Amino acid sequence: SFPDPTRVWRKHHSQGLRVHAVIARWDWRRAALGPGGGSRRAPARLSIKAAVGRGGAALPPARGRAGPLAGARFSGETAPAAAGRAAGRGGDGAGAGAAAAGGPRERGGGAELPAGAGPEAAGAAGGAEIKESASQTRDVLKQHFNDLKGTLGKLLDERLVTLLQEVDTIEQETIKPLDDCQKLIEHGVHTAEDLVQEGEIAILGGVGEQNEKLWNFTKKASHIQLDSLPEVPLLVDVPCLSAQLDDSILNIVKDHIFKHGTVASRPPVQIEELIEKPGGIIVRWCKVDDDFIAQDYRLQFRKCTSNHFEDVYVGSETEFIVLHIDPNVDYQFRVCARGDGRQEWSPWSVPQMGHSTLVPHEWTAGFEGYSLSSRRNIALRNDSESSGVLYSSAPTYFCGQTLTFRVETVGQPDRRDSIGVCAEKQNGYDSLQRDQAVCISTNGAVFVNGKEMTNQLPAVTSGSTVTFDIEAVTLGSTNNNEGGNFKLRVTISSNNREVVFDWLLDQSCGSLYFGCSFFYPGWKVLVF
Repeated sequence: SFPDPTRVWRKHHSQGLRVHAVIARWDWRRAALGPGGGSRRAPARLSIKAAVGRGGAALPPARGRAGPLAGARFSGETAPAAAGRAAGRGGDGAGAGAAAAGGPRERGGGAELPAGAGPEAAGAAGGAEIKESASQTRDVLKQHFNDLKGTLGKLLDERLVTLLQEVDTIEQETIKPLDDCQKLIEHGVHTAEDLVQEGEIAILGGVGEQNEKLWNFTKKASHIQLDSLPEVPLLVDVPCLSAQLDDSILNIVKDHIFKHGTVASRPPVQIEELIEKPGGIIVRWCKVDDDFIAQDYRLQFRKCTSNHFEDVYVGSETEFIVLHIDPNVDYQFRVCARGDGRQEWSPWSVPQMGHSTLVPHEWTAGFEGYSLSSRRNIALRNDSESSGVLYSSAPTYFCGQTLTFRVETVGQPDRRDSIGVCAEKQNGYDSLQRDQAVCISTNGAVFVNGKEMTNQLPAVTSGSTVTFDIEAVTLGSTNNNEGGNFKLRVTISSNNREVVFDWLLDQSCGSLYFGCSFFYPGWKVLVF
């Protein structure tokens, strides 16, 4: 038996300004040994229960399984909130789904506190966090309203230019007929004045000259219509321009301005747990504001050496596994939410930092019959006639972890197809349906050491997730006649169903290989 000490510490919530109690329970478990027998103490699991939101609900254990303590962690500067470990769900691109039924089989971790840190240190850290966030919020508000002023000024200037152009257009279109009318009248007046002068000259001339001039005057006057004028519109028909300005817009704008923007003491969602996976990290978040109704969530991450966050998930789920994570590299994660029926996103959660120490799972490169992705975590059965089992490049699966296969695409199924784990590589076999291996066929049949079980899982389809959870049950020799002296308890889950059985091996295995075999092309499998 081993001690089960309990440690309790209190630490200020990063933005909630509330003190949360975090209770960490260390569970000591027995683990598998080498061929020499005996026993040793397995690495500890940190089980975290943190008061969250108004309800103060504790984190629920997932299927009661535990794993060893290690890498994915919260930094002391930015993660006052407690963190645990949990199972993950689906995604695409940089992330992929992990079945919730798979449970937290990976290494757990939590909020880090300096050794011997007391209430004074926690209070100082909380005060620094408040001052820093308050300063950043002031800068954001000032910048936003300055930008808003500039934008509103440009919009008002643009509107003024548009209205002035309308005035110019109306003026030009309506004054042109009046200008033409005025020109015609002025031309007629000038013509009449010239004719009058010509008549006066004709009267003052001699008799012969007078007669000729009077004849020309009379002839010219008969061709000029002095009594004809263009139609002049009535004054009531002449446009009279004016500006129609609704003063109520000031009240409307004032009302919107007074309601624009809010200052939140904490975001409505916070990252709750980080759990490391081989080549990935599962991120789980939760609401901390009971009054906030979330429609969608948005998860971002970045390397700590980068200045730019990248979107990795947008959807309604509250957990996601981020893949393509380099081992022993620190990453930051943050999440926000969009309220029901709203377009804008909430403030970002406090960024949490984590990393994975687990070696990524990789398929063996150069195996004829399968094409691999650049990270060697995706295998595609090609058109090659070569057959055989594609194994992992190394025995990277350890008892106590969750091994996940996700079928991206499917081909023609065959009863000899297999996806599973084995104690060692054995060339010359076309399938994992052999001794020293457990597997599931694409038709859902389960095989243990080459023998088909009575219980069967649903057939594998595109998007199916198959998980293997294995833990040591018996150390040393057994008194049965089943031919094995080392027992492992295996749980295979697929499509919300699972089978549990004991797997007998000739000797203990600290780590296992995984593999797959397909007889027809088109099958694509992602492992993590």
